Order: sequence, then structure tokens, then C-alpha cells
Amino acid sequence: MVKIEIVGIFLAVILFLLISNLADPNVRSATVYGSLFGLMALGLTLTYITTKVPNFAYGSFVTIGMYTSYTLYRLNYKVLGSTMTPYLSAPIAFLIGALVSVTMYLVVLRSLARRGSSLVALMIATLAIDIGFVGIFGIFSDYLFNVYRLNDSKSFPQLFNADFSILGVPGIVFAAPLLLAVLSIALLALLTWTKLGVAMRAAVENPKLAQVLGINVELMYVIAWFLAGGFAASSGSYYILSQRGSVDEGSNLIVGIFAASVLGGLASIYGAILGGVIIGASEILITTYLAQTKIQVTSQFLTIPVSFSIGGSEVIGYQKGVPLLIMIATLLLFPRGLVSIDPRNIIRLLWNLPTRMQSRGRRIWRLSSRIIVRFFHR
Repeated sequence: MVKIEIVGIFLAVILFLLISNLADPNVRSATVYGSLFGLMALGLTLTYITTKVPNFAYGSFVTIGMYTSYTLYRLNYKVLGSTMTPYLSAPIAFLIGALVSVTMYLVVLRSLARRGSSLVALMIATLAIDIGFVGIFGIFSDYLFNVYRLNDSKSFPQLFNADFSILGVPGIVFAAPLLLAVLSIALLALLTWTKLGVAMRAAVENPKLAQVLGINVELMYVIAWFLAGGFAASSGSYYILSQRGSVDEGSNLIVGIFAASVLGGLASIYGAILGGVIIGASEILITTYLAQTKIQVTSQFLTIPVSFSIGGSEVIGYQKGVPLLIMIATLLLFPRGLVSIDPRNIIRLLWNLPTRMQSRGRRIWRLSSRIIVRFFHR
């Protein structure tokens, strides 16, 4: 429980710092993006800890949520003359995403695993499913255009008109962190205080022992995939209130979702939430800062003048590179993710840092003095 409390403290601090400066549009975007990424990473981690297979099709579950809310919003307005906001259609998106996720697990992954397929084969299967999903979304968008004349169905802008506002601040800025908090607390309560949750944890940690104890391990895996697909679709439903949507948007998001999961420890549910918030917020804030700051560097290499610039509006095109850089740094510094860091060691290190710096300073001074003395004695 100590790690859960630590993750909760980090999350509370990050979200407080973001929400406390809502006057800045960039901070608003970072708050929404980080919260939704936390929910996406949570679902991806749930699928990983059950099958131990990286699910490259997970981003398509997010797209399912996007298209569910988009379709219900546009068709209600076009056919019935009323609107159904993504807030109202999110439960429907949750159910559809959850059912598709369970179907994928039962029909494809479990069948291949029972036939002795390797980890690589299962990974390729998820990648193939993702490609198939993109094709299905394209067919569905063509159907919406041909039948209902929705000409922006392949790539549509964020649904600003479907949102409400509080004191001039879009409602999604408050709704996204609230959705993350509610679903995270609900999952924590399920895993901690219910017999079903205890059975799920046992099935994940030691499947063979869980079977001996009479736990239906396959049912626990199905429930985990049900929740994971629902979390992804719910985040996709909210996503289109602040970001654009398209048939391949989920495929574009999957790199950042994996980076968030790796940052959180890959197999840690609560670390995934923290990693998602950090990755999502960093992706927005870092690229925005670099886009607003342009540094011109002029130098000379031999006799050739060299001039280049860092920053500027062109940095926005490299926004998806931020999660990759953070993931690489995490693997180099903390291979087991942020949850592997013991805060007591960090506090102890910071507390003893002045003393260590003084002792190392003395050693460096003595060593340099000896070198100087030997140099002049030659």
C-alpha cells in the first residue's frame, strides 16, 4: 500500500499544479491530455499483466470510443435534431469497447496461446488486428458519408460545440481528471476490498496456484480485458472534446501509451496512471514551450560557417517524439519504472548530498594538488 499512497501523492501534486493554472490554454490541454493518457495506460497495463503480450491494437479501442461518441453526436443532430454529448455517450462507448476487447481476447489471443503460439506471434497478431481495425474504421466512415453525408467522418475536428463551460473554462478540463479519478478509485476498490478483486490479483500473480484454489483464471482474464477495453473507449469518448479524431488516431497514440506504461513500470497498474499523466502533460507542455522559444545557433566548423535553429513552430511536428525520449531515459535510468524508486532512498540521498559534496570536493582538491606538485617537481 505504500507504493499506492506514493503514486496518489504524485498524481495529486501534478494535477493540482496543472489545474491551478487553468488560465493558460496550454495547461488546460496538458491537464486533459495527461488525464486521458493515464486512463489509456491503465487499460494497456491490465491487458499486459494478464497475457504478458504487448497489445498493439489497444489504440484502436480508443478510436472505437471516438467514433461511438462522434456518430451518436452527429446522427442525433442530423436525424433527430437533438444532440447527444460525449459525456452521455461515454457509457455506451465503454460497453462497446469492452465487448470488442473481450472478443479479441477470446477469439484471437486465447486461441493462439492454446495452440502454443510464441510471444512474437501473439504480438504480430495484435498488430494485424490493429491494421484491420483501421480498415474497418475507414469503411464505417465511408458509410457515414454515403448514407448520412457526414463529410468529415474520416478526420474530424474536436467537438467544441458538444462541451459545456464553467467560468469560461471548457468542461472537459474538469471532466477528464474526474473520469480518471473515479475509474481509478473504482478499480482500486474492486481489487482491494472485493472477493472478485482478490481473485483477479491471485490469477494474475500466480495462475496455477489460483486454479488449485478453485479460481476461474480465464474468467478473471476476461474481466480484466473487459475493463481495459472500456477504459480505452471511455477515454476516446472524452478525447474528441479536446483533440481531433481520425480513423488512425489510435495507431498514432499507441506509442505514447506504451511509453506511459513503461514509465510506470509496465506491470504496475498504479504506476501506469502516474506514467500516463506525466507523458501526456509533458508531450503538450514541452512541445508548446519549444514552439514558443526559438534559439538561433551560429558557429564555424573549420572554414565553413554553420547556422541552425532550435525550436519554433516546426517542433509541433515532432510532438510524438517526446514520449519516446522519456521512455528511453526511463529504461536507461529506471528499467523497472518509477514505482521501483524508493522515496526513502531519495530523501536519504538529498539529506546527505551536502556532506558527500564536501567530501568529494576535498578529494578532488587533494588529487589536483598532488598532480600540480608532481608536475612542478619534474
